[in-house]
Amino acid sequence: METIKVKFIHDQTSANPKFRGFFHGVREIIRQDGIRGTYKGLTATMMKQGSNQAIRFYVMESMKEQYRKQTGKDNKAPVPILMTGLFGIIAGAASVFGNTPLDVVKTRMQGLESAKYKNTLHCAMTIMRNEGPRAFYKGTVPRLSRVCLDVAITFMIYDELMKAINMVWKTD
Repeated sequence: METIKVKFIHDQTSANPKFRGFFHGVREIIRQDGIRGTYKGLTATMMKQGSNQAIRFYVMESMKEQYRKQTGKDNKAPVPILMTGLFGIIAGAASVFGNTPLDVVKTRMQGLESAKYKNTLHCAMTIMRNEGPRAFYKGTVPRLSRVCLDVAITFMIYDELMKAINMVWKTD
């Protein structure tokens, strides 16, 4: 679905969109690239999503641990919701800076011109050779503004949900 989404976005922002709707677009993608075309960039997507979550949870849990140490609380004590939000913003920013290069490669692999790349490594090498290292950070600022807030809200909801669940089932 990620590949189809990216192709639709690129198509709709092009001067001459060719997809007339969802089903027409999917049919065209499969007609041009085969079923395999819907999986373009899968490796880059898995690498991006895996590193996203690893970075976010590592930063979040490390910051919560430091907060508890600084405030003299035990390691299972809840962290105030606003602090969780602040830590979420920082975790989101860390994930953006940590994996925007993978996101750029993923997006190129899934775009309308994806046929020019043999695989994820070839795509990354082509970007480096033709555009230089700065190209791997294209779109960082808009992504930062979206992801930081998203991660903060997600972790705040997650922590509150876990508190509610712990009132019914003790998971500690």
